[in-house]
Amino acid sequence: MTKIYIGMSADLLHPGHLNIIEHAREIGGEIIIGLLTDKAIASYKRLPYMSWEQRKIVIENVKGVTNVMPQDTLDYVPNLEKIRPDYVLHGDDWKTGPQQKVRQRVVDLLETWGGKVVDVPYTQGISSTKLNNALREVGTTPDIRANRLKRLITSKDIVTVCEAHNGLTGLIVENTSVDKNNQKKEFDAIWISSLTQSAAKAKPDIGYLDTTSRMEVLNDILEVTTKPIIYDADNGGPIEHFFFTVRSLERLGVSAVIIEDKVGLKKNSLFGTDVVQEQDTIEDFCDKIKAGKSARVTDSFMVIARIESLILEQGLDDALKRAKAYIDAGADGIMIHSRQKDFAEIKAFCDQYANFANRKPLVVVPSSFSHVTEKELVSSGVNVVIYANQLLRAAYPSMIKTVESILRNDRAKEASDSYCMPIKDILTLIPGS
Repeated sequence: MTKIYIGMSADLLHPGHLNIIEHAREIGGEIIIGLLTDKAIASYKRLPYMSWEQRKIVIENVKGVTNVMPQDTLDYVPNLEKIRPDYVLHGDDWKTGPQQKVRQRVVDLLETWGGKVVDVPYTQGISSTKLNNALREVGTTPDIRANRLKRLITSKDIVTVCEAHNGLTGLIVENTSVDKNNQKKEFDAIWISSLTQSAAKAKPDIGYLDTTSRMEVLNDILEVTTKPIIYDADNGGPIEHFFFTVRSLERLGVSAVIIEDKVGLKKNSLFGTDVVQEQDTIEDFCDKIKAGKSARVTDSFMVIARIESLILEQGLDDALKRAKAYIDAGADGIMIHSRQKDFAEIKAFCDQYANFANRKPLVVVPSSFSHVTEKELVSSGVNVVIYANQLLRAAYPSMIKTVESILRNDRAKEASDSYCMPIKDILTLIPGS
């Protein structure tokens, strides 16, 4: 029987997909869909709304489709070598642009056994990007948002996270993207930082803001974003309080909470031993992890343990000992922190951590060692990188320059021309304005 291969994502099945399948039916034969996995899709654009299993159920019920198989990369060649199809069908949009090289590889391979590429005329008026943007305008649900972080960690080499401390910065993290190497790059998730929330309210970073106050800001961010959220809960407070914090966060659709193994009045970790900071006992912190895990309603919500041993100069062995204990207690991930400007201390931990039999996702916050690239982090085994305070730190100097300019010039023109975005852009920045 004639074999026809079609590669697609099929997250949002639209007339363009159906048109290609209809062309395959006209040729006749076995229609095999190479359904791109989450990992393949996440390598060049945003993670699909539906999981691979959900997309498979949809596509295998389309008339004419006889088989669905995973396509693990953007490259068709591995699957084509397995099944040796007579035809490969694709929209003719891949004849130009970034996919042109992919197409040529397919053409060259098929020629070795007499196969043929069929370029189906692109369906005008249909755009997956526009459909995705429309869905983003509709919003998301707590369940969909909460599930995405684990899928991202499974699908991407590294998950990139940026802090937001109000609705406006949430919009920035949600919508900002750049074109890099012919691919769209954007942040994967949002970090809700206790430091930047406190600073935005001109309060000291000592755990002064109560959970209710922080939840108000969290809700502002939830209302205007769809990306997964990781919540900084400092040390989590008393075990009894942490239980209810987890319940509240999970109900809202937050994907993960990170708690640090310190006790007493909070002092920012970057002060290190310059101020009095006390590390929790392993036993007591394990009990807190267990309490958080017992509060979960679903397996989607993650409790991540942040280790302060390197911050408090307790050494690598203590950090590794705690990592093993916290994982045994049920931690869904480990965050290792350091205030050293070089990467050596974190790298040493990463190298040892890679040998753990029951390894969990590893998180770092490169505030001090900001020169380290994501590629270097990936090679060291890091799964999640959090840019924890850059938006607030960038906003403050700009605002200082603006007010100084107004005072110096007795008018706003110079500040408006040099430091301010146009008023019209402000008015159109917020959806619904």
